[in-house]
Amino acid sequence: MISQNVLIIGSVWVEPNSSAAGSRMLQFIELFLKQHWKVTFVSASQKSEKAVNLNSLNVDEVLIELNSASFDDFILKLDPTIVVFDRFMTEEQFGWRVAEHCPNALRILDTEDLHFLRKVRHQQLKKEEEFTNEALLKSDDTKREIASILRCDLSLIISTYEMDLLKSVFKIDEKILYYLPFLLDKIDKNHIKKWNPFEERTNFIFIGNFFHKPNVDAVITLKEEIWSEIREYLPNVEVHIYGAYVNQQIQELHNKKEGFIIKGFAENAKEVIENSRVLLAPLRFGAGIKGKLTEAMICGTPSVTTTIGAEGMSESILWSGFIEDNFSDFALMSAELYRNKNTWKHYQETGVEIINHIYDKEKLSTPVINQIIVLQQNLEQHRTQNFLGNLLQHQTLQATKFMSKWIEEKNGN
Repeated sequence: MISQNVLIIGSVWVEPNSSAAGSRMLQFIELFLKQHWKVTFVSASQKSEKAVNLNSLNVDEVLIELNSASFDDFILKLDPTIVVFDRFMTEEQFGWRVAEHCPNALRILDTEDLHFLRKVRHQQLKKEEEFTNEALLKSDDTKREIASILRCDLSLIISTYEMDLLKSVFKIDEKILYYLPFLLDKIDKNHIKKWNPFEERTNFIFIGNFFHKPNVDAVITLKEEIWSEIREYLPNVEVHIYGAYVNQQIQELHNKKEGFIIKGFAENAKEVIENSRVLLAPLRFGAGIKGKLTEAMICGTPSVTTTIGAEGMSESILWSGFIEDNFSDFALMSAELYRNKNTWKHYQETGVEIINHIYDKEKLSTPVINQIIVLQQNLEQHRTQNFLGNLLQHQTLQATKFMSKWIEEKNGN
């Protein structure tokens, strides 16, 4: 196996207990470490106490500066063979510097999810308009992220829905796209034996990072549109709301009398999900794979979500629970899943099938590593064929470079 020197430029530091994106990045780092590749993780953001200590995994951590020539010196000295941009914003900020100083490094964009898809859906929802691909095509956010995908040698796409969207609506050449969902351990019989049984589980759960707008909206929707109907079916049941970075708006929804309990950050997400009987995720907008829903399946906890919640996550396999966009039906199905042991057991088994069939890291790891190596061996030809990427690289190098140098000069003065 070729020895590699991997640089990952993070938009934020890695917080696997706070968000699905944090879990995804940690999976990615572990994939590289398993190949015995050297990994350096850098970010210009402030580190919180929830960030994992990557040094303990034998990964170098470096704080970098935006709009600073110090990054040029750093990357020249590091001389990476692979550079991974965590989300398109980091590619916009540092991509031109990487292309200029390490032109032979393979540039990979880990999209996490398509940000433009989430943003446009949110805008349409606020305007009470129906979501359309036409709105995506008009969006400046779309243009920025698609340009970033085109400039990179390979973009990792997390859901089948997003792969189809990029190929069919945006006509992106699939040679520069790679479908890579979460990389998860298979659920075996020993794992299943450790799960709490139906009778020992109580209450509903919602879990999610509250920096993430779809989660804020989902909890407000749950409280205002759904919860009172669930309580009519199940008067004594509670819903426990967990997540990092709870804001005032969410905290004010806490109501002990109504059984709507804001719990805040969960030190051990798996434990609280495994003690709950059903996970609720009434997401009205969003994109990518929802970590709360894969986590629920890993914990043997069926869920009720929306079409957007389950989008691109289970391929042709039925859902691990119910998918409902009508909120009265959502409440009814939530109560049905909570009360009916046989239904609950059936959907728990479906969750196992989804994880083992779609997210098996042993099955997914080797092909993506092979793809990276093949691209490196044919990098010049690969880039020549990506004409639009070359064109954008040429234009962006000039525009972004001089904007960044202007900011650098301004800061210096």
